[in-house]
Amino acid sequence: MKVIVADDEEPARRRLTRLLARESGVEVVGQAATGDEALTVIQRASPDAVFLDIRMPGMDGLTLAHLHTPLPPIVFVTAYQEHAVAAFEVNAVDYLLKPVRPERLAAALARVAARGGAPAGTGAVFSALGSAAESTRVVSSLRGELHIFDAREVSRFWSSDKYTVFIADGAEQVTEEPLAALEERLRPLGFARVHRAELINLARVKTIRGGEGPHVAVLDDGQRARVSRRSLGALKAALGLR
Repeated sequence: MKVIVADDEEPARRRLTRLLARESGVEVVGQAATGDEALTVIQRASPDAVFLDIRMPGMDGLTLAHLHTPLPPIVFVTAYQEHAVAAFEVNAVDYLLKPVRPERLAAALARVAARGGAPAGTGAVFSALGSAAESTRVVSSLRGELHIFDAREVSRFWSSDKYTVFIADGAEQVTEEPLAALEERLRPLGFARVHRAELINLARVKTIRGGEGPHVAVLDDGQRARVSRRSLGALKAALGLR
């Protein structure tokens, strides 16, 4: 997998380049300090992915992603959490916070491979994920280890702080893949967003409870997902209810 690194801070560029160089099958084929330089390097090197800082002098990372399409898969790398929503609005593959942890970087590379980057030679995680169209996997990181689960066996994902939580193997698992990204990726598998913090497997819904308070979808494993008022109609329609 050929990647480039764009960041206006040289120490950050060097560190990320070192981390990427340690990953099997990954080659850093260019670096840039501004958005304009990044565009030039992308056009010259034709990378499989771009690790792109958001705040850079001149054309920043978000502007580059908005104005110049198509681009290779983008992984934003930034010290600021507040740009996450904007990043995924331009279809970013992932959003890493500095300082980047090696296990978090590995997960981002796996997502790039699943999106359609080079699937071979980047480790067992990449080959397990397969192509974007075929991927049903969710990656959880625990104490530096990556654990892979089949999303079809999960009934519910929900947001908790800056993480996404789900239950698998009888325990709570945590993934750093945002709920919005999971929603887009798992929609073909029958998942639906029923609340800003809830994504559920429609095939697992057993009961919808309402009344004076908020509506709740009760799933076949006993979990309960909040259902927003604006999502209630769409949920009923998806379940064939009136």
